[in-house]
Amino acid sequence: MVAARITVNGKETAISPAAPHTTTLDFLRDRGLTGTKEGCAEGECGACSVLVARPGVHKPTDWVAVNACLVPVAALDGQEITTSEGLATAGEPGTPSTLHPVQQEMAVRGGSQCGYCTPGFVCSMAAEYYRPGRCAHAEPPEGADAEHGPNGFDLHALSGNLCRCTGYRPIRDAAFAVGTPADDDPLARRREEAPPAPVATEYTRDGRTFVRKETLAETLRVLSERPDAVPVAGSTDWGVEVNIRSRRADCVVALDRLPELRELRVESDHIEIGAALTLTEIERRLDGGVPLLADLFPQFASRLIRNGATLGGNLGTGSPIGDSPPVLLALEASVVLAHADGEREVPLAEYFTGYRQSVRRPGELIRAVRIPLPLSRVTAFHKIAKRRFDDISSVAVAFALDIEDGVVRKARIGLGGVAATPIRARSAEAALEGRAWSAETCEAAAALLRAEGTPMSDHRASAGYRAAMLGQSMLKLYAQTSEAVSA
Repeated sequence: MVAARITVNGKETAISPAAPHTTTLDFLRDRGLTGTKEGCAEGECGACSVLVARPGVHKPTDWVAVNACLVPVAALDGQEITTSEGLATAGEPGTPSTLHPVQQEMAVRGGSQCGYCTPGFVCSMAAEYYRPGRCAHAEPPEGADAEHGPNGFDLHALSGNLCRCTGYRPIRDAAFAVGTPADDDPLARRREEAPPAPVATEYTRDGRTFVRKETLAETLRVLSERPDAVPVAGSTDWGVEVNIRSRRADCVVALDRLPELRELRVESDHIEIGAALTLTEIERRLDGGVPLLADLFPQFASRLIRNGATLGGNLGTGSPIGDSPPVLLALEASVVLAHADGEREVPLAEYFTGYRQSVRRPGELIRAVRIPLPLSRVTAFHKIAKRRFDDISSVAVAFALDIEDGVVRKARIGLGGVAATPIRARSAEAALEGRAWSAETCEAAAALLRAEGTPMSDHRASAGYRAAMLGQSMLKLYAQTSEAVSA
């Protein structure tokens, strides 16, 4: 097998002698690329962001910003990344480099003060700078808001980057001032070529191994033979375990590039979403086709996290405060579980069995998520958290209702943060079905919704607050939809 190698700023280098758990952040800093910083080591500050060449949605390649503190460098075997140092254009020997347009705007508009967070902002801004479809508007487009600039720049691209001294106004000014890439921009031209193909990897150091197989069948065989193996995709959860809790695994198995886990198909009676597609890829491929998921995506962590996180990972961790399970429960989704012995489909409502526990057997993977069609017409996702973006839910509530002639024909409500597992609010659902969509019906359902689950008090919210927010979410849904439904 070919030795593991990675291309950094156009130059190929060996991953060895890094240990299999070594993060891309530490790998880069060990090689003198210290623009990549460590701030939080758990994907919340964005000081470590770098660009990775990934399969594109609208072009062959997209430059995607990810948290280098979370991704093991072994996961980038055969792949291509650009750091903040690689954005500038080198001049002739003895002459200074030419700043990248994003770097130039950050400099002239005062977007950098101490400079610690600046390289991370620059990489996240560069990913948005190169996003296909971003373009200037002569007039603000319909529905434009303060988070979208006249140059098409979406400030949500920076939702995973924190600054402690400059303030965000000059950074926003810089983001809204960048133009479009020049015709001779090498990173823009790079988008027209195919991204690096996945390579089979078996990287072993000091008795620990990082494995990436070419097919799902080979991967399932490894998992059957190595029950201790840890499967990872975007590493947005496992990376935190490695950094904060010093977790180490004798064998890590990568799933993120398996073609069988990266399909998205719309059939006559269901939508099938591959478990290893990132949330950003799902968002851009569906393009609002599932409104409840479209509500979820902007509120799920940050763009940096969504560029790596997957539905399979979010469900696989079994966390009771994951944001996707309530939405998928409301959509009546099921999971396709794959094992070396075959596949089975399990309704998500029957998948969770306890705190971070599920029906998934050893050696079994989530291959895909299936959402039945047709979709309910009245949907909403309410996330109650201390910050608007890049935060963990105190309570999450997802609604999917069918209302015909003013009567609720079907109601599905998914809840997160109020029990040991994500749950369906079955009492509230029953209180809605067959009744008129009215304030009285919703008040009765809200009373039952407050009693759903077994909320607890912790540093995010008290049990009483969580129960109150459940009821308020029902009343909010009615206030938001009553006029549209009656019309």
